[in-house]
Amino acid sequence: MARYTGADCRKCRRAKMKLYLKGSKCDSAKCPFEARPYPPGQHGRGRSKDSEYLLQLREKQKAKQMYGIFERQFRSYYEEANQKKGKTGDNLLRILESRLDNVVYRAGFAKSRDMGRQLVRHGHIMVNGRKVDVPSFRVSDTDIVEVRPSSVELTPFVVARAEAGARDAPAWIEVIPSKMRILVHSLPVRQQIDSQLQEQLIVELYSK
Repeated sequence: MARYTGADCRKCRRAKMKLYLKGSKCDSAKCPFEARPYPPGQHGRGRSKDSEYLLQLREKQKAKQMYGIFERQFRSYYEEANQKKGKTGDNLLRILESRLDNVVYRAGFAKSRDMGRQLVRHGHIMVNGRKVDVPSFRVSDTDIVEVRPSSVELTPFVVARAEAGARDAPAWIEVIPSKMRILVHSLPVRQQIDSQLQEQLIVELYSK
């Protein structure tokens, strides 16, 4: 099967960093990465010298797992980013950040990107007044993203309103919790993207 069905926390341990795949659990003391911050498996604690290729491959895997994307789609994003003006790595991160499921997560309407994907797929999100149920839909400048009126009182959104302000939204969007609305002011530049990814390693991997 192409889709990973194991424990998400093993991905974080393999990546040697938190990928924030489990929402609030990642910030709690119950996070397995806090207790075992080393790769899973029999030789997880052993010292290993990582090759240049392994570092590049691991960085790509981090990005794919963090944003919940398969290889074919990720490759197409890279090719698109490579054709745009500017740094390919910055363009790639901008494409990933502009996905609708990520915007819903960044705004605090979802605990994780996976939850954001589910909310979008179930038709709870509108863009410029029209329902959009495709998580990979990409927002543009001046777009207005909001929760459908018929979904506002559902538990996830009630919780999101109650916890408004608990997580800072990035500077390129404005969140209005009382209306469950997100205003996209512009697409993000690298300095506005809160990510520990080393995108240059991904560019180096695909450039070979």
